[in-house]
Amino acid sequence: MLRSYFIALCCFLFNTYCFSQYDWKLEKNKNGIKVYLSDVPGKNFKAAKVDCTLTGTYAKLVGILTNVPNFPDWIYHNKSSKLIRRNNPLDFIYHTETSMPWPMSNRDAIIHMRIKTDSLPRFLTITGTGEPGLLPKTSGKVRVSYFKANWKVTMPSAQTINIIYTIELDPGGSVPAWIANMFADKGPYESFSNLADLLKK
Repeated sequence: MLRSYFIALCCFLFNTYCFSQYDWKLEKNKNGIKVYLSDVPGKNFKAAKVDCTLTGTYAKLVGILTNVPNFPDWIYHNKSSKLIRRNNPLDFIYHTETSMPWPMSNRDAIIHMRIKTDSLPRFLTITGTGEPGLLPKTSGKVRVSYFKANWKVTMPSAQTINIIYTIELDPGGSVPAWIANMFADKGPYESFSNLADLLKK
């Protein structure tokens, strides 16, 4: 009994910490896609959250997320993405390059993505974690030094998925405020708008 109480208390404290570190403010609400931004304590960049319900299924979403070379088709300003290592079909590491406006250098990142589902399945949890030291830096590009993304996906109906997506990233180098805001606000909206179109195909 005491052990169960202790576990429940730890879970409560963990969840309270995770949600209390953000102060989400709605920045965009268009075509059913809501984008929120929040300051991140101790960081000089903003976190973003997307909340949307799209036509689609778990299988379609997983098919898109595991097709790394096709990321430029829907991810905002994604110039290229290539698979580095596949540990299993739902656990892989990839390298991605993001185009930046001139005269800034493009950003590149190494991301470890893991897709997990419960046994029913009632939901998907997807994490993307930056591993900047896994490959040598490339001349002419700035390596993203910090990247953390989380997806929680549920199916409200047989043909719709609800996605709550959060992302924190440090683009590295000196980034003007207007460019930082463009990627923090417009980037998530454009990416999920493109994702919505892909899920319908």
